[in-house]
Amino acid sequence: MSTALQHQDNRALIYSRLTSEALISPNHEWLARMVASWCDGQGVLPDYLGLETEQFSALKQYFFPGCSIPEQAPSGSELDFSRMLEKEDLVTLLKQFSTSENLDAGWIINIVVAGCLGSDHLWQDLGLWSRSQLSEMLHYNFPELAAKNDKDMKWKKFLYKQLCEAEGLYLCRAPSCEVCIDYPKCFGPEE
Repeated sequence: MSTALQHQDNRALIYSRLTSEALISPNHEWLARMVASWCDGQGVLPDYLGLETEQFSALKQYFFPGCSIPEQAPSGSELDFSRMLEKEDLVTLLKQFSTSENLDAGWIINIVVAGCLGSDHLWQDLGLWSRSQLSEMLHYNFPELAAKNDKDMKWKKFLYKQLCEAEGLYLCRAPSCEVCIDYPKCFGPEE
C-alpha cells in the first residue's frame, strides 16, 4: 500500500472515531478532519493545534469528549510564532469578520492563524482534506470576509492581501490581477 493511501486510511479511521457522536456544529466536522490529519502527522499545526493549553483542553472536551488526542504534534511541527509579526493583525482581521461569539469561533481563528505559518496551501497546512472544505469553513465562520474573495484567490494569499490593503499597502505593481504574470500563482487550482 502506498504511503498516501495509508495516510488516507489512518486519517479516515481517526476521523470516524472523532465523529462517532452526533456533530455539534459545522465546525465540529472541519475540526475533526483537521485533528484526524494532525494525529496522523499531516499538516503543520504545532502542539495543541496552535492553541493555548487551556483552549486545547476546552476544545477536546467540547467536541471530542472521551477521545484520546495527543497534545504534541505527531508531525513534530514546531511553528515559530516569533517570526509571525502579523499574528495579531490576522487575529484582529478574523475577529472583525467572525459571525460568532461562540467558543469555537476563537478556536477556529487561532488554528487558521497557526496554519498561515505553513509553507503550503492553507487547507493543506491546516490538515483539511480539500480546498473546498477550507472555503466552506471560512464562508461559515467569516461570511463577509470570504465573500470578498469573489475571484477565488488562494486563501492564504487572500488573507495577507486583506492585511496589506488594511494598511494601505499595495505591493503588486500590475494594474489588475488579470494582467499580472503571477496570476496562476494566486488564482490557479490547488487540488
